Amino acid sequence: MNVKERLTDVLAQRGTTLDTCSNGALCQALLVALRAYQQELKPAQGQKKLYYFSAEFLVGRLLRANLINLGLEEEVEALLKAHGRSLAQVEDCEPEPSLGNGGLGRLAACFLDSIASLGLPGDGVGLNYHYGLFRQDLKSGRQVELPDPWIEDDSWLVDTGISFPVTFRDCTLQAKLMDLEIPGYRNGVCNRLHLFDVEAPAPAPRDGISFDKTDIAGHLTSFLYPDDSDEAGRLLRVYQQYFMVSAGAQLILRELEERGCSLQSLDQHVVIHINDTHPSMVIPELIRLLMERGVDLERAIYLVERTCAYTNHTILAEALEKWPVHYLEQVAPQLLPVIRALDERAKRHCADPAVAIWDSNNLIHMAHMDIHYSSHVNGVAALHTEILKNTELNSFYRLYPEKFNNKTNGITLRRWLMGCNRPLSDLITEAIGPAWKTDAQQLQNLAPLTEDAAFLARLTEVKADRKAALAQWLREKQGLSLAEDAVYDIQIKRLHQYKRQQMNALYAIYKYLEIKAGHLPQRPLVMIWGAKAAPAYTLAKDTIHLLLCLQKLVASDPQVSPWLSIVMVENYNVSAAEMLVPACDISEQISLASKEASGTGNMKLMANGAVTLGTLDGANVEIAELVGRDNIYLFGRSSQEVIDLYQRNAYRSSDYWQRGDIGYLVDFLLSPELLALGDPQCLARLYKDFIAKDYFMALLDLRDYIDTKERCLNDYEDRTAWSKKMLVNIAQSGYFSSDRTIAEYNRDIWHL
Repeated sequence: MNVKERLTDVLAQRGTTLDTCSNGALCQALLVALRAYQQELKPAQGQKKLYYFSAEFLVGRLLRANLINLGLEEEVEALLKAHGRSLAQVEDCEPEPSLGNGGLGRLAACFLDSIASLGLPGDGVGLNYHYGLFRQDLKSGRQVELPDPWIEDDSWLVDTGISFPVTFRDCTLQAKLMDLEIPGYRNGVCNRLHLFDVEAPAPAPRDGISFDKTDIAGHLTSFLYPDDSDEAGRLLRVYQQYFMVSAGAQLILRELEERGCSLQSLDQHVVIHINDTHPSMVIPELIRLLMERGVDLERAIYLVERTCAYTNHTILAEALEKWPVHYLEQVAPQLLPVIRALDERAKRHCADPAVAIWDSNNLIHMAHMDIHYSSHVNGVAALHTEILKNTELNSFYRLYPEKFNNKTNGITLRRWLMGCNRPLSDLITEAIGPAWKTDAQQLQNLAPLTEDAAFLARLTEVKADRKAALAQWLREKQGLSLAEDAVYDIQIKRLHQYKRQQMNALYAIYKYLEIKAGHLPQRPLVMIWGAKAAPAYTLAKDTIHLLLCLQKLVASDPQVSPWLSIVMVENYNVSAAEMLVPACDISEQISLASKEASGTGNMKLMANGAVTLGTLDGANVEIAELVGRDNIYLFGRSSQEVIDLYQRNAYRSSDYWQRGDIGYLVDFLLSPELLALGDPQCLARLYKDFIAKDYFMALLDLRDYIDTKERCLNDYEDRTAWSKKMLVNIAQSGYFSSDRTIAEYNRDIWHL
């Protein structure tokens, strides 16, 4: 049965037709029809199977992504067009799964796509959050957090009918197994994302995202990263993590038995990948389950260590989880004897307190357990891995040099070029053929076209078209009116001080004051931010407040508004990114050098022809090496200089604030203009942080940033030279395909 017949049949069962149904009903019918396709496909098979554990899988909308991978996108587009419909309008009715927050979850989603597309046997393991991190509304100059429900009667979720008991100290819950199918790209493979859920989820809170965090049975799977500003929230996170790993470990052992494999050969048939520290308890839990089944402790440890691998995603100490022992006593006391044994064994190997799992303050270090009892430990960009080896995890590197390796992150171009930027994808295919869709390194064949004036003109036209589409989308979504011929300068990522959204805000103040002084730019500048701030992260929420104040200030000033627009995108998510990424001219990647592990937004943006403005940090280092210094704009102190400043405690933000060339920008936070629009308390907090602390050193690099950004904007006016920079970035983006990353994981770690 072809897709038209399947879709017509589903609609007929619902008493409607392609010509009479609503876009919402058509979206649901397409979902049902595609699920039938996907359930006919088989998971990849092999002697060894990967289980990729992650707290987040930010999969985004699945309709178009699945159509692309099933090879049905063009057929469905033609079918809908014949009936006066558009796939874009239909997919706009699809709720976005609220299963992740930022780069960690989007990376995991790209990885699952690549695992399936490379035909590797591997499934994801996570939790089935009902209301996500939160839906972000921007009201009265502030972020407002609301539940973000996505599960409808017709959902991509498949109820497997399987459940596993998870025993806590105070109760036992059944972990229902719900699956999302992950089809590979045109290869007949369909792997799974296994999502565990409680049996009786509580309804969404009525008042924002506040709920009873002690109602474990009802709310364990309600929200991703419950607010951890109180002990109840922190405990709930431990409940979530144990629920995920216990159910996941039981699933692994069940499937091992179904395949007829012995527990004693676990490491020959199973790979467990621990994506950041949230799933770390899978190590002691799997050891405990093996011991319950008759495997002795030493043998269980041996098998699990050879089975597990760990990816570190951070350089920030606060992101390396440490749980008090009494939390585990309250949640899963059965793990403590195993963790104690693992700690004692590690201390016999090395008595250095810096590598202890169970420290003298009765804290359990999850990352330490991962490193001691995994076969491999990897960073996610070349610079990140070197920093881990040489500074942050040096004690472990000296113990286990053979475990450490680098796997630079990647993205799936099937979503981030073919899916979100069809005009550019078609132009590339016309120029070099379709081979790049399965071998992204083929994009390098675009390089000779930097001397083809006709091709460069078409590339520029595509970018202009995508900017017009974004302007229309923002007009419809937020009532904004943006100049389509402006430079589109975009910073989209999780809001955190080390990512320096505040520095970019100070540049916006600089530009505002320059225009007020009569120094007009050569063309309008549209500055766009997209980010959510964690509910308890006060300074991050203050930054959003500042941006919204600046947005209002600029929009209401007839002298400035023709030349400058400030935009805070409401509820930034994957769907918003799919509009923003293709339209971007300048990709803001301005983290404090040595603090960004990798980044993947930088990869998505360069693949769509944006030029990076950034620090030599994370994957920016590798981007710079690939595109050359003429095709990227770099500024700021090096990672080693920053590390030295921290080690010597030598940075004083007040020294920079007192300088005449930048101090006035900070002072503007308390100007009459902003105080008339904003909350004095929020603005004062930001101001005081800048001049008294500025832990992530925004003022250190601010002057260099302003000068470099001005040079970047001036260079944009040579449209031919700029289009060449765009093309060089696209041509070199193939290295950052997640297919390459996953092939390296498999070659060096998984051996599937």
